[in-house]
Amino acid sequence: MSGLIDIIENDGIKFILSGGKGGVGKTSVAGALAVLSAQRGLRTLVLSTDPAHSLSDSFDQDLSGGEIIPIKGFENLWGMEINTEKGMEEFQKNLGEGAAGPDMAMASSLLGDVGGMSPPGSDEAMAFGKILEFIEDSSYDRVIFDTAPTGHTLKLLELPELLDSWLGKILTLRQRLGSMMSGLRSMMGGAEQEDNAWEMLQVTKEKIRAARIELSDSEVTQFVVVSIAEAMSVFETQRLLGSLNSWNIPATNLIINQLIPANPDCRFCSSRRNMQQTNLVDIRDLFNDLHITEVPLFETEIRGIEGLTELGKILIGEK
Repeated sequence: MSGLIDIIENDGIKFILSGGKGGVGKTSVAGALAVLSAQRGLRTLVLSTDPAHSLSDSFDQDLSGGEIIPIKGFENLWGMEINTEKGMEEFQKNLGEGAAGPDMAMASSLLGDVGGMSPPGSDEAMAFGKILEFIEDSSYDRVIFDTAPTGHTLKLLELPELLDSWLGKILTLRQRLGSMMSGLRSMMGGAEQEDNAWEMLQVTKEKIRAARIELSDSEVTQFVVVSIAEAMSVFETQRLLGSLNSWNIPATNLIINQLIPANPDCRFCSSRRNMQQTNLVDIRDLFNDLHITEVPLFETEIRGIEGLTELGKILIGEK
């Protein structure tokens, strides 16, 4: 069973996704894994796909512009918070300008807003678009995704299938409309327009299929699940792992975060710790096929390179 150090030291792992229930420390883990990867000499990019971004807070640096920004203190680490609203505006604009092809543009004017159709799950579609973008991009040795809370992440991982189906419908519609639109253009005296959209859609479908293969390859992708020792988080972890398993997305590591240290002088602390320790017994039993890393609750907020480096050492067993 591979631990986090094995993942970090495996230069073949290009994609690491950090996910779990909201508030369990996914972003801190993603940041720490990015720092560890960069310290190994890998050209590393860390991306936030969470609509409620906190990657900027973790690195104590503004990464909110929707552009890739160098992380201060490193020559080989970059970060970005994906601006999904901006991305969807560009997507709609492109379709409005006929990116779906002249046939679809004409169909839109005759049949309604066909060209303005959006793919399912706009926020998640933009995030998945970034995965597609970096699968073929050799600029980075490793790309780490700080994903949204479980519900959004499940939608994101469901997208390859949904988008494949959506594009299939678009292609079928284009095929059916092709001859009709050609006839209409002739009747109206219009010239035949060059149409690259058909090829673009076919290429996109192939990219989505390639992404499905990459995401299910344990030598390329690893999903690191982050949880805390509380019942609701454990239930959500079971749900997430079940979905990852059904989509064949490799997940061999579970991080149990924010564990309260022993403090016999504090009744409240002791009570919370006892609750966590009881839940830990169940967690070890439930997830005995995973490598479990236990992380203590930090005295202060994990913020900046120093805090992320400290967390990274705990994740790989150096502390």
